[in-house]
Amino acid sequence: MKTVAVIINPNAGNQKLKNEINTIEARLKDVFEEVTVYTTEKEGDGKKIVEKISSKVDLVIGGGGDGTIFELVNALSPLDHRPAFAVLPGGTCNDFSRTIGMNQNPLVALEQIVQKQVKSVDIGKYNDCYFLNFWGIGLISKVAEEMDGDNKKLLGKMSYYINTSKVVFQNETFQLKVTSEEMNYDGEAVMMVVGNGAFLGGMKSFFPHADIQDGKFDVLIIKLAKLQHFWTWLETQMQNDYPDNRNDEVIYFRTSKLHVDSSPKQNIDSDGEVLAQTPSEITVLPKHLKVVIGDEAFGTL
Repeated sequence: MKTVAVIINPNAGNQKLKNEINTIEARLKDVFEEVTVYTTEKEGDGKKIVEKISSKVDLVIGGGGDGTIFELVNALSPLDHRPAFAVLPGGTCNDFSRTIGMNQNPLVALEQIVQKQVKSVDIGKYNDCYFLNFWGIGLISKVAEEMDGDNKKLLGKMSYYINTSKVVFQNETFQLKVTSEEMNYDGEAVMMVVGNGAFLGGMKSFFPHADIQDGKFDVLIIKLAKLQHFWTWLETQMQNDYPDNRNDEVIYFRTSKLHVDSSPKQNIDSDGEVLAQTPSEITVLPKHLKVVIGDEAFGTL
């Protein structure tokens, strides 16, 4: 890798990358032959930059939070020529960066990037969108919709759990129909999560052993939201284990492709972005994107 484009959202998180841009550029120029730094001003700028420079660079480095990374990956994934991708974590939760082992201090992560350790990882695709971490409907999308921006900045990842505890008692069921080779389901549910990565809200979430190189999703359906199921989920995280299929209110399985429909239609939250509604066809793209990983890489990376 010789040619690098750095795309930074200076407003991500608490603007922690904004004052480090010159340091980042100088360090990269010690290692790479050509380095160009771009800063975004508004949503959509990152996508436009990727479309303009992707065929001319060996590596795209995204600096920002989960929203910035989501936008850049959605710009890179449909391309025939996809440069390698790296992440400088600069947001609140930085879920994908945690899965690939990046230090959450962006300057330490920068030192990991210059080591140029590259692996290919799975990407999820639904409709015309792509995701790194998760696809979800029901309770999980309500958490994202009700997340207060100011509280998110102030409380960080804890704001996710605060909102979860608030909406878990709403208990709004919907009719869910899931079709796959491994499992079919037709009944009521309050939430469904399709996981690719291991982290959600800055912590290992529903799928602590998720492997982003195995060509499979982890799928969780919760039929009824009760306090006991919320605590079961928290205990599962602390025990670093999978959800227990012996619980009649929880369904867990793994698959590479599934079709999801619901009544009424449900908003889809993918990696914290709510952009579409059910129905949805969800597919794993095995080892679709080359990424620079850190020395704390999760799973089999």
